[in-house]
Amino acid sequence: MDVATVEELKEIARRIRCLVLRSVHHAGAGHIGGPLSAAEILSVLYFRVLRIDPTRLDWPERDRFILSKGHSAIGLYSALALRGYFPIEELNTFDAINSRLQGHPDMTLTPGVEMSTGSLGQGISPGVGMALGARLRGLSFHTWVLLGDGEIQEGQVWEAAEVAARYDLDNLTAVVDYNGLPQFTWPDFGEQGRQRPTSNLPAKWEAFGWRALEADGHDVESLLKSCALAQETVGRPSVIIAHTVKGKGVSFMENNFVWHAHPLSEEDLRRGLLELGEQP
Repeated sequence: MDVATVEELKEIARRIRCLVLRSVHHAGAGHIGGPLSAAEILSVLYFRVLRIDPTRLDWPERDRFILSKGHSAIGLYSALALRGYFPIEELNTFDAINSRLQGHPDMTLTPGVEMSTGSLGQGISPGVGMALGARLRGLSFHTWVLLGDGEIQEGQVWEAAEVAARYDLDNLTAVVDYNGLPQFTWPDFGEQGRQRPTSNLPAKWEAFGWRALEADGHDVESLLKSCALAQETVGRPSVIIAHTVKGKGVSFMENNFVWHAHPLSEEDLRRGLLELGEQP
């Protein structure tokens, strides 16, 4: 991997984070922590891994991407805008009435969105369907599903995982944004006592018949390597467990569950953008 490519993907992730902050501030509401933790994942997928063409939305051989953790939609919208699916200025309409960019992805409205999501744990099931459909239709596209580590507590995720392995869907890859910090916990734990939602993920996915890979979710080279290994896997689906930090890039948001979803004041926006290397 050449230095120029690595630096380009890092810069795209930085821009995604800045757009997330600006958009949520402008809307007066929205999720922040999850989109910030997934910035490098989205950068790597949309600018190096996915076989896509923003000018051909109905291209049968395009790779499919599903954001199962649909509340992180503004991160996806930022990546789509930078990739050319719609103007970056349209991000100013995020979460507004009649906007194409709603608080959760809507496949009937937003260019580049392959599946409507929001009800957690339900994104991987259509991913299995897409991967199986590709095989039955003789198409070569790959399906990618980005999961949150909180939502994989849903039983539907593991039902879909079993089915995917049963049909040897090696054209399906799940990526788990493993930031270890879902929105809430049991009240008695307090912030310091928050527990990771699911432990020993590699063993769990392997037990369901998947190839489990691990990556530093903020290291683009680590992510690219894992994506390549997933694409080379034959005979079973793959999962990439991407170790991330919730709120990554903004010091007062990092590992702070308060910023799972929280409006930004003018001062919050100013501080956040400055830390990301951008003038407010």
